Amino acid sequence: MNPAPAPRALVVLLSGPSGSGKSSLAARTGLPVLQLDDFYKDGDDPTLPLLPDGGGTDWDSPDSWHGAQALAAIRRLVETGRAEVPVYSIPANGRAGSRELSLDGAPAFIAEGIFAAELVAACRAEELLGDALCLRNHPLTTAWRRFRRDLREGRKSVGYLLRRGWRLMRAERDIVARQVALGSEACDGPRAERRVRALVQAPQPTPARV
Repeated sequence: MNPAPAPRALVVLLSGPSGSGKSSLAARTGLPVLQLDDFYKDGDDPTLPLLPDGGGTDWDSPDSWHGAQALAAIRRLVETGRAEVPVYSIPANGRAGSRELSLDGAPAFIAEGIFAAELVAACRAEELLGDALCLRNHPLTTAWRRFRRDLREGRKSVGYLLRRGWRLMRAERDIVARQVALGSEACDGPRAERRVRALVQAPQPTPARV
């Protein structure tokens, strides 16, 4: 009789517009967190998409991101409980190294980022998915949170942040609608947190013995 395999973890894909509170919610759950924004392409990558007005890189397009690499990291975390993941510097527009992320036996982990919903279909098809949530606030609330965070962290120049903030605030409802269409459920922070905690507290299936 072979020993029973270790239970697999499940991923909670946490999406939402930039500034919607994804990182704060992920931290409150106490679960391991895979930061999907660390899979951005480097600023000198020739495949980066441009804004329609030609005003620079469109960092809010999924084409600015290594989705296949992010999915591969999720697979490794689900199957082995650990993965080597990149560390990205937004001010420097490039990767600044890597780190090992370990689940330490947690039954689930959060993968959060503005492109998380892009992975819902693949994770569901591969039975990796625990839940898929999209944080939704009033666009003005999100815009203010985003501006304060980006200014505090020195992500870009003030002018860039204001232009991007105005564009994202006007597009927020469409952003949420797209993430819902991709398979995420729109909800506010408290409800999303309750969903995550319910998933973690649910009885885990016992692996079959061979």
